[in-house]
Amino acid sequence: MSKRLLHTPEGVRDIYGREYARKLQVEEKLHESIRLYGYEDIQTPTFEFFDVFSREIGTTPSKELYKFFDKEGNTLVLRPDFTPSIARCAAKYFGEEQKSLRFSYVGNTFTNTSNLQGKLKEVTQMGAELVGDPSVEADAEMISLVVKALLNTGIQRFQVSIGQVEYFKGLCEEAGLDEETELELRAFISGKNYFAAQELLQERDVKEPYQSKLLKVADMFGDMFSLEEARELVGNERSLGAIKRLEKLYEVLKLYGVADYVSFDLGMLSKYNYYTGVIFRAYTYGVGDAIVKGGRYDNLLRQFGKNAPAVGFAVVVDSILEALARQRVEVAIPKEAQVICYSPENYQECLEKAQELRAQGIPVTLVPEKSVGQP
Repeated sequence: MSKRLLHTPEGVRDIYGREYARKLQVEEKLHESIRLYGYEDIQTPTFEFFDVFSREIGTTPSKELYKFFDKEGNTLVLRPDFTPSIARCAAKYFGEEQKSLRFSYVGNTFTNTSNLQGKLKEVTQMGAELVGDPSVEADAEMISLVVKALLNTGIQRFQVSIGQVEYFKGLCEEAGLDEETELELRAFISGKNYFAAQELLQERDVKEPYQSKLLKVADMFGDMFSLEEARELVGNERSLGAIKRLEKLYEVLKLYGVADYVSFDLGMLSKYNYYTGVIFRAYTYGVGDAIVKGGRYDNLLRQFGKNAPAVGFAVVVDSILEALARQRVEVAIPKEAQVICYSPENYQECLEKAQELRAQGIPVTLVPEKSVGQP
């Protein structure tokens, strides 16, 4: 057999034994927290029609999708992101529903990128989506749920950074930027590529003071004082409304008792263009990228035929495991199964003992005596 057949492709890996047991426990802890907020489980297909993740939807770029064809010639993709799939489901099965909907999911996502930097192409995500509630209280519910869920896994030291897409959009509108320039600038600022952002604004002949204001957005992060600074920078109602909403959000988060875990970053802009309002990411030490990503996407469901606001988040389970390991946080996993060895003469007696223990919830491995100690 070729050695090649024994290895996985680049960017994916096998998980087994105690490591997988730890992963299942982390998933259970996350799911436990989400369930306590009243979210119901939903399962969507691993692959969907390409249109669900198209450029018009505003999700992962086409070049980063795993694409293939069915026998009818339709283009299919492995899901890179759960949110558009949940939006499609909500529109299909709850199109006429007026009350708010709460969904929870878990599964793997797939991103075909060559710029790995040690990142996996297949990761497990667990998340929650709240559809039909446009309120700031819904935003706060999501962020508080993120805090509670992370604490439940055993991670203690983390921060949830909160941004507001509307603040940036209002400033772009005030500066007279067209949509193409806005999207390019958004990508540069999101990637913290300030030199490219400055060069773009100069190329598009964006006048002062707007050029300086747009570049300053990238450095607006911190506590409530950063919001005061952001307010003084703009004069348009759209951006001012975004600041006002963040201030109200902070007040609700204080009621939840989680305000100490949050900070603000108006330079945080997602690569997903479907986000329309508050966006947030959770970071912890030992992991380079965000362990949670989320935000409000009030226009996405409209693409699938349901006009409803929504907000949600996704936790990268693999990153949680990495953080727990590097922070030396023990994950309590079930004890290993008891081993009962049997011979042909005492098989019935050993089987009865195994069945008795299993009925008590104690795992038992029943093995023939001759196999004990064998490789």
